[in-house]
Amino acid sequence: MTPLDQLQVFKAMHASPHARLEHSAQLGDGLAVALWNNRHDARDYEAPSHHTLSCYIADGTGTFRREQPSLKGAPNKLCIMPAGAPSNWVVNGSIRLAHLYISQEQFALGCVRLLDREPRELQLREATFLDDPQQARRFHQLIAMNWDEPGERLLTSSLAHEMLDHALLSQVGMRAGLRLKGGLAAHQRRQLAEYVEGHLEQPLNLRELAGLCNLSEYHFARMFRESFGLPPHQYVLARRLARARQLLRLGALALGEIALQCGFASASHFSNRFRQALGATPGEYRLAFS
Repeated sequence: MTPLDQLQVFKAMHASPHARLEHSAQLGDGLAVALWNNRHDARDYEAPSHHTLSCYIADGTGTFRREQPSLKGAPNKLCIMPAGAPSNWVVNGSIRLAHLYISQEQFALGCVRLLDREPRELQLREATFLDDPQQARRFHQLIAMNWDEPGERLLTSSLAHEMLDHALLSQVGMRAGLRLKGGLAAHQRRQLAEYVEGHLEQPLNLRELAGLCNLSEYHFARMFRESFGLPPHQYVLARRLARARQLLRLGALALGEIALQCGFASASHFSNRFRQALGATPGEYRLAFS
């Protein structure tokens, strides 16, 4: 998980003598949040490697993009800044705003899971001062939570996943003029996704997955990454953890049973992987949602 101080939008804000960071937190799963105050400033974001969803919490009526000076912000307006898209902002007066930072790997997982498309086919559409009451309400819920308290941080993470899913379903479009080369055929990608989902309790390995596509392990790993946006082992681990989160939220199974159903070698292996991804133990996660 990329540290907050290495995220370009966060770094650009933090470098400003006018901006003040109220609070920030790593949420796990390639997600992070920050709450800012700023006034009388100019900020440039140069092709960040992560996506950023932004919501104006208060003020912002004097904020605009340098190339669109007539279009001004306002409370509850949303901005979507995709990875790789530079943007330049001027802040006249004051503004309070919240950011949700999203890794490209987490975006890729959503493209495959929710949209059944290759991540490289799709792009998060840039938006300036978007009206989306449902998403704005989620931002207000997000900043009302105590990110320093482990249980509430886990609830914040769950809410952030809802916000990402909403953005995927409403703000994603096809890349214009794209001609894909390499990668897996669409039917192979679907077959693999379904196979992984149906065999999470088993010790899946690269040879087994490559055999489904009649490819060598080397070529399969390269083509899988092109089509899924992340390596096979990271994808399988992400799906195991997603299944584990679901079981922890919905039932009272023993942690050892959940570990087995999600393909982890032991309860301790499961707990270690879960903590690495989410910054909390499975038991803490279950308690947060109880």
